[in-house]
Amino acid sequence: MKFGPWEIGLLLIIILIVFGVGKLPDIGRQFGKGIRDFKKFSSGAEDEDTKAAGVTPSKSQAELDVAKAKLEAAEAKLKLMEDPAKKNS
Repeated sequence: MKFGPWEIGLLLIIILIVFGVGKLPDIGRQFGKGIRDFKKFSSGAEDEDTKAAGVTPSKSQAELDVAKAKLEAAEAKLKLMEDPAKKNS
């Protein structure tokens, strides 16, 4: 299913109404952090594959654990931001 400019515009207007202008930067920031941490974590999974092939990984397990914890924290914050919006509807 492809989204055209009208569908994207309508979606953005609905998001503005639900979350308000003040929370959009926070939501975008948390979403960006979550994606970055996910990319770091998924590259760690590739490192595990190289380790199985006999190449030493570039990231330690502690770094992967920290990235996973940050991702989980970002997801929890987004969930908390969404809950009040659902209660008001």
